[in-house]
Amino acid sequence: MSRPPTQVHPSLTPDWNNLQVIRRNRLPPRTSFFNYENEKDALAQNLDLSTSHSLGKSGKWMFQLSKSPLEGNIGFYTQDFATLEHSSEWSRIQVPGMWQLQGFGKGPQYTNVNFPFPVNPPHVPIDDNECGRYACRFQNPWPADKDPDAQIRLRFEGVDAAFTVWINGHYVGYSQGSRNPSEFDVTRHLQPPGEADYLYVEVYQRCDGSYIEDQDQWWLSGIFRDVWLHRFPKVRFEDFHVQTLLDDKYEDAVLQVDVEVNDTAKVALKLLDADGKEVAAKTEEGNDSITFAIPVTKPQKWTAETPYLYTLTLSMSGCAVSQKVGFRRVELLDGVFCVNGNPIKIRGVNRHEHHPDFGRAVPYEFLRRDLLLMKRHNINAIRTSHYINDYRLYDLADELGLWILDEADLECHGLFVVGGDGTKFTSDNPDWEEAYVDRARQMVMRDFNHPSIIIWSLGNESGYGRNHKAMAKLIRDIDTSRLIHYEPDWWAQSTDMISRMYFSVKDMEGYAKDRNWSKPVVMCEYIHAMGNGPGNIKEYVDMFYKYPRLMGGFVWEWANHGLRTKTKDGKEYYGYGGDFGDDPNDYNFVMDGLCHSDHRPTPGLIEYKKAIEPVQTLGVEDGNKVRVINRYDFVGLGHLRCKWWLVTDGCCRSGGDVRVPEDFPPHTEALLTVPGLPNPKHLPPDTHLNLEFSLASPTNWADAGHIIATGQIQLTKPTPPNLSSQPLTTLPQTSFFSTSVTQPNLQISSTLGSTWEFDLASGKLSSWKRHSDASSSNILATPLDFALYRAQTDNDSHCDFGRNWNWRRLHQAKTHLTQIEWDNNNAGKREVTVHVRSRIAPPVMNWAVEVDTTYRFFVALEPDNQDEDGAVQGRDVISIKARFKPVGNLLPRAWGRLGLVFGLAGACDTVRWFGRGPGECYRDSKMSQLVGNWEASPDDLETVYEFPQDNGVRTDVRWVEFLSGGADAEEKATSKRYDKMNNDKKEKTGGVSEKSQGDNRRLLRARYGGDLEGASFQVLRYTTADLDKATHPQDLDEKRREMKAEGKVEVHLDWMHHGLGTGSCGPETLDEYTLHAGLEREVEILLD
Repeated sequence: MSRPPTQVHPSLTPDWNNLQVIRRNRLPPRTSFFNYENEKDALAQNLDLSTSHSLGKSGKWMFQLSKSPLEGNIGFYTQDFATLEHSSEWSRIQVPGMWQLQGFGKGPQYTNVNFPFPVNPPHVPIDDNECGRYACRFQNPWPADKDPDAQIRLRFEGVDAAFTVWINGHYVGYSQGSRNPSEFDVTRHLQPPGEADYLYVEVYQRCDGSYIEDQDQWWLSGIFRDVWLHRFPKVRFEDFHVQTLLDDKYEDAVLQVDVEVNDTAKVALKLLDADGKEVAAKTEEGNDSITFAIPVTKPQKWTAETPYLYTLTLSMSGCAVSQKVGFRRVELLDGVFCVNGNPIKIRGVNRHEHHPDFGRAVPYEFLRRDLLLMKRHNINAIRTSHYINDYRLYDLADELGLWILDEADLECHGLFVVGGDGTKFTSDNPDWEEAYVDRARQMVMRDFNHPSIIIWSLGNESGYGRNHKAMAKLIRDIDTSRLIHYEPDWWAQSTDMISRMYFSVKDMEGYAKDRNWSKPVVMCEYIHAMGNGPGNIKEYVDMFYKYPRLMGGFVWEWANHGLRTKTKDGKEYYGYGGDFGDDPNDYNFVMDGLCHSDHRPTPGLIEYKKAIEPVQTLGVEDGNKVRVINRYDFVGLGHLRCKWWLVTDGCCRSGGDVRVPEDFPPHTEALLTVPGLPNPKHLPPDTHLNLEFSLASPTNWADAGHIIATGQIQLTKPTPPNLSSQPLTTLPQTSFFSTSVTQPNLQISSTLGSTWEFDLASGKLSSWKRHSDASSSNILATPLDFALYRAQTDNDSHCDFGRNWNWRRLHQAKTHLTQIEWDNNNAGKREVTVHVRSRIAPPVMNWAVEVDTTYRFFVALEPDNQDEDGAVQGRDVISIKARFKPVGNLLPRAWGRLGLVFGLAGACDTVRWFGRGPGECYRDSKMSQLVGNWEASPDDLETVYEFPQDNGVRTDVRWVEFLSGGADAEEKATSKRYDKMNNDKKEKTGGVSEKSQGDNRRLLRARYGGDLEGASFQVLRYTTADLDKATHPQDLDEKRREMKAEGKVEVHLDWMHHGLGTGSCGPETLDEYTLHAGLEREVEILLD
């Protein structure tokens, strides 16, 4: 009796686990274009069926998910569609879309580097590979009698990660390469026009290609870009490539168009200018390939600043296509990166495709809003990290004017953390060559015709090996008009430039100063924008413009990738790694953008806009002239309007217009005359000249009046209050202080009504009451204390500063009393002095800060504080002067801050200050916020980061006051300031109106002494400890509600604050912004 034959399952290696199969029946890649019936329709570019030969298949499809391709309804493509529609095992799903974001599967998973499955290239697990099965009904809409030999193509713009297609039960093909398009000839599989056709698609969560799709983003799956049916006539355009060959003078050009047809055809070419006027026309006949070479005299040039587009049409009988054309030339001149003969500087961002609800299935309007936001924030370039984007992004970049570094869909970072030589797995493995080359081919062939693309990139973080060399060779075989980039090719063996990530300013300057160089250097990633930051942007940008070799850089990255979700009790928030039960995960490292997850700007984007603004204001010269730099690459400043005004404390004086010369060449300096600018000798202290450069006319990305750049120049120095002496001889004779001790408190009383108490056990000022009667409440919700620590930002916790603070227990440091002494109890004293010696120290450690603090209680006369008869009144004031001396072993490297902290009671609802504002600003991230008078509520002072961290600081503050509405008239806030500028109307931001100042009661005012630069304040409805513990914004909601109900805020008054830096992935803050811990310091402040 014979034995049964051996059974094997699966009987064949699945295509998705077979390195030898990248595609089956997929048509060769082509440029992204749509077919139209005639030239008129092609120019209109209306994708309606009545004019185009295209049918979109977006909408609701039938869907079923299984845990593995070998489970579930395996033969679904042979089943009757009506059966699937009525089956309880099938659901509806939106296409385009990601199935994890529509309630299917295990949910989203985030990793930065690591693979979320066992690493065994090219194999992915069979049993842990979700499989999404899609089905939809459609009809061939094109009459058969019009062109019975037409070809019908099915095109998928993007499917993650691999997929197989059937139509009407017939096998169509297979493809992988998630972010690349796939097109199939389905003509023979379709029913006659008018009859129903059924499309079945099986999508695999993972495939062998997943090993080279390990980008820093969510692992999401599905048909996430559009699906199209395209009708191609019997004689048709297969493809066409457009090149604009400018001469060496960059004046005239040859328009070269290489057309590929499938048969003998007569093709008519037209080139129209932006007004629709015909510039050139020619007809050629040929078989398979036709080349046009048409001279064009003095064409308008395309740049990111002048995105002038012509329109090209190609027509033959029954078929027409159109393409926007920009004349430009990309090259290295003496090693300098140039476009149209001009050096350019990249002021760019890395952009992942992201939507908070739809993941990588980004709606067109959301995409368009992204690019408009970039233009409005002076960004001029995008790196499509790390894959080719939705084809419509490139159309928008052509139209709006953005340089594009187009990057192949390639990254295998996770292969370099599993031991051994990571390049041997794939990048330097000949078995993977076609997988790599296919991605380069797909990129270049699809995006060839876009003038915005100036650089091709071989991918990201995949080592460097033979397969990258093969990619570069293929690209150059197809296109010699652009340069090639790839960061891991450190010595630029295959590329046209050196690329670096997260190098320090000093290290980049080393490249810039190298005397023996032939290729430029670009920072493909820098100033990591994670959480609160980035800091010290300006230093990088100034360096780029200083050195010709440096091309500029792309910030990492454009936006946080948070996905909208809800807590168990229904609170909405943006989730990151681990919030969806995903393990392994890389936590909140996906929250590292210049925009929040809903793509609203963060303070980091506002600061980046300022750092890269194309008009830089340097200073005043020759009395009324201002030196500015034009940092545009191609245009002058004639398209801008400039206004000036003056700002000083309590006043904002309108100036007028400044004439901007038309002939102001790029990358040069010039002097602008400010008409009517007063002599600084006649100006009050701390007066600033403000300049604002805005669009004189509307553009296709912003309205007239949109602000491009601002400048602020200090004309006169501030005069800090003299905290050591006051005009005591002019005080009313009735003004005096007394002291008394009622254990455990020292009480100080003033005849003006204030009483203060020191806790004798702690040495801290614990109470301050404005009136002596029993109804008066203590405005100090918690005692006045010193603060050295801030809640860690992402840029702290990921770098040595944060680790050092933890190791040195800075967050646990507390103030311990050594001794307190005060003036004896003698009534009638004109002032009282309390001297406190204390020690700030943590447990376990030996280091400490010895603090000598002198509190002076006195009455000061203030001309702005008058009674009803106009008589000048006195005000109770505390002068606090402190000397800090660090001692002991193992001091922290730096303090987070150096200042006072206390809880403020009294229902503060308004904060006013003179300093930088209105937005958040820190020591190394403040130039976007101008000095002026500002006002905000405590809630508006908070920046709600999607991962909670220190926020809301305002710096370079001269004074700040905290107000509560609806109180007695005698406690109104300062409302009558000296106006030495003829009481000009406060019509610009930077002035606070008289009416708003008179409506509130002052709870407290702080005036800083000494060097005012760096003096800061912060107002929050939670403590530093609360903030450090929180991992999501909603973690602080209860504390916010509690403190608001109790009328409390936590106030920090800092003399100094540590810089932000970019240490989450890159350099920590620069030395000049570091609050070094080893220095002795003396500081002072006035409170009243």
